[in-house]
Amino acid sequence: MVLRRRRRRRRRRRRRRRRRRRRRRRRRRRRRRRRRRRRRRMMRRRRRRRRRREEEEEEEEEEEEDEDEDEEEEEEEEEDEDEDEDEDEDEDEDEEEEEEEEEEEEEEEEEEEEEEEEEEEEEEEEEEEEEEDEEDEEEGEEGEEE
Repeated sequence: MVLRRRRRRRRRRRRRRRRRRRRRRRRRRRRRRRRRRRRRRMMRRRRRRRRRREEEEEEEEEEEEDEDEDEEEEEEEEEDEDEDEDEDEDEDEDEEEEEEEEEEEEEEEEEEEEEEEEEEEEEEEEEEEEEEDEEDEEEGEEGEEE
């Protein structure tokens, strides 16, 4: 009887121990699993955050680059416009110079023509005077002969 009781007690104790061990093991496993899950979650979250940050940074960089490009394009356009204006001004100046030169040439030609006309008139007058002088001389000679 006593032996049976002892055996039973031992068995019970063993069972209890086993149960406790099993429970402990289960708890440990659960804890480990939970910890692992938490770690994994945390890691995932961190990765996601990193990715988001990186993506946001990339987007910001791209936006900045785009803005920079836009600014450069605007500057280039302004420079082009300025160059065009300068070219237009240069062309206008060239045209004005050409017109002035043409006017000067025309004036010179007119002056030359006037000078030529004056010279011709002077020559004609001289010829007339010479003719008159010759006629006067001839008349004078005729008068002397008579």
